[in-house]
Amino acid sequence: MAAEARTRPAWASIDLDAIASNAAAMVQLVAPAELCAVVKANGYGHGAVDVSRAALAGGATRLAVALVEEGVSLRKANIDAPILVLSQPPAAAMADVVAYELVPTLYTRRGVDALATAAGRNGTTVPVHIKADTGMHRVGADPAAAVELAEIVQNTKGLTLDGFWTHLAVSEDLGRTGVTDAQLGRFDMAVSELAARGVAPKVLHAANSAGAIAHPGSRYDLVRCGIALYGYAPGPDVAGRVDLKPAMTLAARVTHVRQLAAGEGISYGLRYTTARPTVIATVPLGYADGVPRALAAAHAHVLVDGRRCPIAGTVTMDQLMVDCGPESRVSPGDEVVLIGSQGGETITAEDWAERLGTISYEIVCGIGPRVPRRPTSLSP
Repeated sequence: MAAEARTRPAWASIDLDAIASNAAAMVQLVAPAELCAVVKANGYGHGAVDVSRAALAGGATRLAVALVEEGVSLRKANIDAPILVLSQPPAAAMADVVAYELVPTLYTRRGVDALATAAGRNGTTVPVHIKADTGMHRVGADPAAAVELAEIVQNTKGLTLDGFWTHLAVSEDLGRTGVTDAQLGRFDMAVSELAARGVAPKVLHAANSAGAIAHPGSRYDLVRCGIALYGYAPGPDVAGRVDLKPAMTLAARVTHVRQLAAGEGISYGLRYTTARPTVIATVPLGYADGVPRALAAAHAHVLVDGRRCPIAGTVTMDQLMVDCGPESRVSPGDEVVLIGSQGGETITAEDWAERLGTISYEIVCGIGPRVPRRPTSLSP
């Protein structure tokens, strides 16, 4: 409370024990495959350094990031686990890949040459993962070209072929398992061609969270889990198959309270009108913090005194208002929960996502940097 008195009273509590538990649940599910914890985008908004440590404590053996700078930040925090960069780094970043002992994904000859040059300058050998595009069509080489690149890497001084992988496009949709099966079939054909050429990557991987949960054949030697690590199923078709615990609670303290008469408009546009005399509380979180402006029109609620109370009017940049009802005794300093539990009620990122027509990934990743993260243990 002393720290809150000097700052805006809003925060995201991150349950690191939940992260470790989710990692352990996935490790148990996919064994003997390894778990690679995907901690890109600041650990899906949860704090990459703390999440990385918790995931490793839960049994993950590797980490994955999207950007070289994300990997560098983890190294500067003294995290020494293997760190896979999921997209090919630009040539200018290859020096940092080498210096910070990251594991780059490559899928062009240009990338192979740039990394080999950086490795040669440093006099070291760099592990590489080659990505085959089997149908996602975002990044990666066509399977035949990926095989060629893997052979080139195996025969290039300063490089070693650590992995060969692909990414599944619809693994969370169990009505489209044929698409996933086709992708895995293309991947298996490429792996067979590697073997025919005497090319032997140490690890093969294809499964994201949904693949790991719902498609055992996609697990290979390693699975890359993102959203499951943070406590959410990657889609409704695979929900409930693993015991996952949401790790983020988004909360704040009431900063202002007003009693308003019936018929009063609230916030920009005055689109919300009080239906009866009521108590309105102001909460210091807004769309600049990742609380979507559209939540009010979607009739979303927050938790006040263990009760669901509607957001009253348009979410503004820095604040939102809550209709606490005519009998409310809410006071400045009372805690309001936007995502998480209070009393016997719970609001999840999935609840927000359903109202807004999006996915839980976007909600948790969208909680902005103005909101301090409060890690709440790994148990000693």
